[in-house]
Amino acid sequence: MGKIWPRRIRRRQALGALVASAALVLAGCGAGGRPAEGTSGGSGGGTTTGLTADTVKVGAHFPLTGVAAPGYSEIPTGTKAYFDWVNAKGGVNGRKIEYVVRDDAYNPTQTSQVVNQLVLQDQVFAVMGGLGTPTHSAVLDFLNGEGVPDLLVSSGSRLWDQPEKYPQTFGFQPDYEIEAKILAQYVAQNFPQAKVGLFLQGDDVGVDAEAGARRYLEKQIVAVQRYTPGNTDIAPQVSALQAAGADLVIGFNVPSYTALSQLQGLRLNYKPQWVYSNIGSDASLVGSLLARFSQGSVTDAGLLDGAITDSYFATVDMPDDPWTKQFDAIWKANGIGGELTNYRIFGMTQAYTFVQALQAAGPNPTREGLVAAVEKTGTSLQGPWAAPYRFSADRHAGLSGVRVTKIVGTGQQPLTGVMVTDNGDVPVTPYTAPEAIPPADGIPQQPAAG
Repeated sequence: MGKIWPRRIRRRQALGALVASAALVLAGCGAGGRPAEGTSGGSGGGTTTGLTADTVKVGAHFPLTGVAAPGYSEIPTGTKAYFDWVNAKGGVNGRKIEYVVRDDAYNPTQTSQVVNQLVLQDQVFAVMGGLGTPTHSAVLDFLNGEGVPDLLVSSGSRLWDQPEKYPQTFGFQPDYEIEAKILAQYVAQNFPQAKVGLFLQGDDVGVDAEAGARRYLEKQIVAVQRYTPGNTDIAPQVSALQAAGADLVIGFNVPSYTALSQLQGLRLNYKPQWVYSNIGSDASLVGSLLARFSQGSVTDAGLLDGAITDSYFATVDMPDDPWTKQFDAIWKANGIGGELTNYRIFGMTQAYTFVQALQAAGPNPTREGLVAAVEKTGTSLQGPWAAPYRFSADRHAGLSGVRVTKIVGTGQQPLTGVMVTDNGDVPVTPYTAPEAIPPADGIPQQPAAG
């Protein structure tokens, strides 16, 4: 996947134990309404597999077990809680949403197996929110070949924005290139003398992030280090960053490698200004990983204080935000117990978007109509997200921006307003539209055509 948020810790023992033990986290009418003007209402021919008069079946693959389950397995619990909330209010155009989640353990081979099951046995109408770049890329050809809408992939890869090759697939979160551009511009403006190191996942996450960072920091970058997901020994990479004199390090990595980089920094007494992508900066998860990897010797929850990251919707450390309040109420009404987390908000945000898309597809949706509705209404969708989607017939890219934040205690302090950009040489600019207000009943308003 992608997204998520921040935390901290401390001390220097147990890095040897860390490397040995880090089996890691990688890596009526109900809620409906009339279809938006100009969108497909599903009348006429079209594929309706997974659709009945009373139900619509939606599938997803997530790591419910295995090394990537911590944190990421919470996402579908948030999604289901929101769908249950909508179902209790009549569903979408009178149809209840059946949500089927299959466990792929973050293994691409298993992803292929469970998605095959979702499509051919469960016969889902659409797949929504499938998590992971290596995992979901394994099923792109299959889903598009079967004509299954493949919406809101939980990853910031640019793979999902290829409408000519993959017309069924749409991204969700800001892609890694634009996220890196926004963070890099902030660094260039506020740390103009910094010697910048890049700590990158050794796949397209790192490739896209480096491209974005170089747009603003080309002359400041002194070192680039990559890690291989699954290899917990990152001592050579962190040592190389230190040897190069990097006093500010930008990390595009999953949460386990945030923890590992912090522990290795402690071991080396290396204290650069850390900047982490939101996919690796969730405070609660990183904190628990630090304790686990260090076998309990690192427990200082302030280790990440002052680290810079970003966010693109309200988080649990913002209890007065109206979206957080609404999602907390939904979780308490329909969740499986435990606290609302940022991962559960992530899942609810995806579900909220999907409900709008299904509304826009009209009272008699088809798979083809659902895809057309996302393309036509995508830029006008409004919800908990900070910046607009980039959906159109020509673009299937996800959200267009983030706000830069700083980790303080267990929460985040905004450093900028919402900043938006696009891939390539498009500049980073402020986004000044008013934030969407959550509907009183938690059901999105019918979107207008974009």
